[in-house]
Amino acid sequence: MEATNGSNAVQLLLLIGGISLVPALLFCVTGFTRILIVLGFVRAGLGTQTTPPNQVLVGIALFLTLFVMGPTFDTVRKDAIQPALAGKIDTVRAVERAEGPLREFMFKQTRTSDLRLFVKLGKIERPRTRADVPTRVLIPAFIISELKTAFQIGFLIFLPFLVIDLVVSATLMSLGMIMLPPVFISLPFKILLFVLVDGWALVTRSLVQSFA
Repeated sequence: MEATNGSNAVQLLLLIGGISLVPALLFCVTGFTRILIVLGFVRAGLGTQTTPPNQVLVGIALFLTLFVMGPTFDTVRKDAIQPALAGKIDTVRAVERAEGPLREFMFKQTRTSDLRLFVKLGKIERPRTRADVPTRVLIPAFIISELKTAFQIGFLIFLPFLVIDLVVSATLMSLGMIMLPPVFISLPFKILLFVLVDGWALVTRSLVQSFA
């Protein structure tokens, strides 16, 4: 009886520890980081500062992540979670099965140069196949690749807003209105342009397609 209670306590402790790691996994092994950074670039490009609020951006990023990661999560649920709940496989085997689809997703989004960098930093033997790449090497390489991709997309988003700022600034200077901050004039034009081109749909489409 005491052994059973001790086993249950250990399982409960592991469960609580696993739940506490969910936010870290969300940031590290999904597209959440890329999506949130790009949305931040959109807000910065518009110059609206706190609109949309951080909570809204995080919420949008979360549900876009669930949409993008849907096929991967479905595979994890089918191959790992459901058999584990049914008692067909143990916890260790379930974790191994869940790791496979996530590794496949990360490999598709990770640059070879970033993988090579962390293999070198980790001082491990050069892998011959993907299966030889340790997950502890794959995750940081994936994160670096996501950051680079997010900043590339953010740069493209900034360009049209920068053009508007330059045009407004040059116009104000030519009219001698030096004391008037250009942001007061350019902000409405940037918002109008973003609305007219259906900016949120364009950004969302670009983000989702970037994971293809």
